[in-house]
Amino acid sequence: MTRNLDLAGRTAAVLCAAAALTGLTTAPGSERPGRFVYVANLHSDTVSVVDTRAGTAVDSIPVGDGPDSAALGPDGSRLYVTESAADTVSVIDTRTRTVVKTVGVGHEPSRVTVSPDNKNVYVANVGAGTVSVISTRTLAVTDTIAVGDAPLGLAVTPDSRTLYVATAGADSVSVVDTGSGTVTGAVPVGGGPTALALTPDGCHLYVSNLDSDDVSVVDTRTRTETDRIPVGDQPAGIGVLPDGSRVYVADVGSDDVSVISTRSRTVTDTVAVGDGPNGLAVAPDGRTVHVSNFDADTLSVIDTGTARTAATIRVGDGPTGVAVQTAPR
Repeated sequence: MTRNLDLAGRTAAVLCAAAALTGLTTAPGSERPGRFVYVANLHSDTVSVVDTRAGTAVDSIPVGDGPDSAALGPDGSRLYVTESAADTVSVIDTRTRTVVKTVGVGHEPSRVTVSPDNKNVYVANVGAGTVSVISTRTLAVTDTIAVGDAPLGLAVTPDSRTLYVATAGADSVSVVDTGSGTVTGAVPVGGGPTALALTPDGCHLYVSNLDSDDVSVVDTRTRTETDRIPVGDQPAGIGVLPDGSRVYVADVGSDDVSVISTRSRTVTDTVAVGDGPNGLAVAPDGRTVHVSNFDADTLSVIDTGTARTAATIRVGDGPTGVAVQTAPR
């Protein structure tokens, strides 16, 4: 959800035989070990660090103008934050909670993700129609890939060979070969595809379609949309449980989260959260789902066992992107 897009204006086959994917400030590291959630706050130019065991934000990290999305590397040592109004990405050391590098990318960077092999960071530049590729070793842009109109959501296959990009302006998902940096195809989906989530086996891609109020199911082997699931009003952030059984979708316009069974491909629960739910991230153990409420300046924590909101935590102004980790070791 970039600064220049309002809430109402807010997608290579893989080897499916593979198994599932093997306000208060304290000094960094002074609180007891627990689960940490990082929330990019678009309007306060900060990243909130939330300790969900304590049920509060324990730190606030200043970043660049218009932080929009956040992604952690696989080992949790670095957090990457897009700054939509500065055309940059901040690289944060999660141990020291400081920005160690600022990388210039394309115009209006929105979403960000890190490849499972931890070699590359991919940044969707919604204003430029491109994806910037940042090397995690050099922290420099190594490639810029033209992908289509208004790229937003990103997802990388478990083998890191294929990148999917939600091209909201084209109502499709672009398929990128990460080795060559070229677009090898596009899959038509619903209206205004915004966020992406792969099942752990990489066989299915779930796409939240903001404008058509539904979720597309894409078979990554055939590169076709095989189903369309109606959800709440203006679906945005999306995530899949580690066991692949359920998909969670933040519905911006209806202030709730839709829970989809991947077996029946129907909504089985609807969870009330705060105003304007936008970003969404699933905890690594699958027990909780974390949702940023853009209009309420809060983070909702959903208990996946009860399908109810277990906690509501105050964060910064205009929270958007969410990333979850366990405490760094």
